[in-house]
Amino acid sequence: MNLIVDIGNTSTKLAVYKDGIKISGKKINEFIYEELEKVLTGSGIERAIISSVRRCPPFVYDLLFTNIPYVHVLSYNSELPFKIEYETPHTLGSDRIAAVAGAYSRFNGENILIIDSGTAITFDFLYGELYIGGNISPGIDMRFKALNKFTGKLPLLEKSSDYSFPGRNTTDAILAGVIEGVTYEINEYIRTFKKEHKDIKVIMTGGDGSFLKDRLIHQTFYLPDIVIDGLNYILEYNAK
Repeated sequence: MNLIVDIGNTSTKLAVYKDGIKISGKKINEFIYEELEKVLTGSGIERAIISSVRRCPPFVYDLLFTNIPYVHVLSYNSELPFKIEYETPHTLGSDRIAAVAGAYSRFNGENILIIDSGTAITFDFLYGELYIGGNISPGIDMRFKALNKFTGKLPLLEKSSDYSFPGRNTTDAILAGVIEGVTYEINEYIRTFKKEHKDIKVIMTGGDGSFLKDRLIHQTFYLPDIVIDGLNYILEYNAK
């Protein structure tokens, strides 16, 4: 069995895969030693992969390398079935690499736009077996926080579908501005890519993916596990 450790900006995901299928998973806001130890106890895990977009807690390495025969730490140097053409691969987030790998494993050889809406919104383009690159934009919560932090009177809000459009009060003006702005942005990205690549597959994922997916006017595949699926795929690919 495989253990996936996906450490993001705001939370950590742990998942166990057997024969390519996820059999368990959990999302943790405060990742501590005991949480990982609990997953490892009596689990029969033989391989693990670590992906982190921030500093990885030392206990993760200690526990995994001590208790698991094969551990892979994802980086741009990992063996991948596609070529990375990003000019600065050493700065490429492991979550973006994993999302592209998950997309590749699902739609092998096709042109794919992966939209991951989390702390940031990333747009990554896979052209057959070439990862061309992508863009990074502030996520929904980051936009709310920016409006609150860099103004004197605007309140800090959380995402909601309950607002007037156009906004008829300050709360609705912020909600409509952020939510509709993100929606327009994503729809326009998809339209632009489809103009150049009519057969392109579009994948939506990330913490805000379920909130945004029904607001899009283009056909998309909502695949919330594409990143951890990709991590399992990379683990299998490197463990051969």
